[in-house]
Amino acid sequence: MIRSFYYLPGQKLVADIPVTEYAAAVQAPGSLLWVDFAGEPNGVCEPILLDTFRFHPLAVDDALKETHTPKVDDWGDYVYVVLNSLDMRNPDGLATGILELDVFLGHTLIVTHHDEPFAAIDTVRDTCLKDERYTSNGPDYLLYQIIDHLVAEYWPIVEQIDADIDEIENGVLKGPNPRLLERLFGLKRTLISMRRIISPQREVLNKLARDNYHVIDPKDRILFRDIYDHLVRLHDLNESLRDLVGGTLDTYLSVVNNHMNEIMKTLTIITVLFMPITFVTGFYGMNFFQPAAVELGGWTGMNPFFIALGILILLPMTMLLWMRRRTWL
Repeated sequence: MIRSFYYLPGQKLVADIPVTEYAAAVQAPGSLLWVDFAGEPNGVCEPILLDTFRFHPLAVDDALKETHTPKVDDWGDYVYVVLNSLDMRNPDGLATGILELDVFLGHTLIVTHHDEPFAAIDTVRDTCLKDERYTSNGPDYLLYQIIDHLVAEYWPIVEQIDADIDEIENGVLKGPNPRLLERLFGLKRTLISMRRIISPQREVLNKLARDNYHVIDPKDRILFRDIYDHLVRLHDLNESLRDLVGGTLDTYLSVVNNHMNEIMKTLTIITVLFMPITFVTGFYGMNFFQPAAVELGGWTGMNPFFIALGILILLPMTMLLWMRRRTWL
C-alpha cells in the first residue's frame, strides 16, 4: 500500500496524490511530500525510488533488500536513516522480533518504507491530516515527530516489564514454578532485544543532533537532541531492568535450592531414623519364635521379642529428640 500527502504553503493539504505527480510536487519551494510504502512489493517501490526520486541504487538496495541496525547515511541532497522498533504483537506482551523502518529525508520530501505496520507512522499521519501545522515546519520536523512517537512506544514497555518483575519476585517468594521461570527468561530476551535497538539508535540521534546535514534545519537539531536524551535514559533503565531480572533469577534459583535442601533434609532424617531399626532387625533376623530344629535358648523367647520391639519404637524417638536439641530440625 502506497500512502502519500502533499502540502504546499497557502493551499489545502492533499492526500494520496498520483505517483505521476511525485516528481513535480517535490520541485515547488517550501512544499512537503510524504510517501509511505507500507508492505509494498519491491517491484513496485524500486522504480519510484530510483526513477522518480533518483535515490542512489545502494541506498535503495539497503532499504528494499537488506536488514540493518539503526544508522544514518548522508547522500548530499538527502539522508538515508534506518530505525528499529520492537515487535510486540505476541499475545503475552513480550517482544518477538525487531521491525525496520527505512527513511529517505530530502529538502521537500520524506519517504518511509516498512514491511510491517508501524503505529508511529499511522499516528503521525493521522495527526498531520487533522492539523496542518505539523506539515508546515518542513520534512525534518516530520521526521522528528516519527522518531519521537517511535521512542515513546518504549515507555509503556519499560513500565510493563518493571511491573512484571515485581510480580515475578512476589511469586518466587511464595513458591517458584516453571511458568515464572519462563516469564523471567521472556523478559530477559525482550530487554536484550531492546538494548540491541537503543544503543545504535542513540548514536543515530546523536548524529542527527550534532552533524551538519543540509536537509536538517540547524534550529531543529535541538529536537533530535531531546530524543537523544530520552534514548540515553532508556538505555540506563534497560541496564537497571536487566540487573533486576538477573537478581530475580538468582533469587529464583536460591529459593529452588533451599526447597531442594529441605527435601533432602527430610529424606536424610527418615533414613537416619530407620537406620538403627534396620541394624537391629538385620542382626536378629526377627527369629524370636523358637524353631523346632535349632535350639537358641533364651534368645528366641518372648522377653527378647518385647525388648527388641521396645528398641525399635524408642530408638527413633530418642534420635528425633536429640536432633531437635542439636537444632538440626
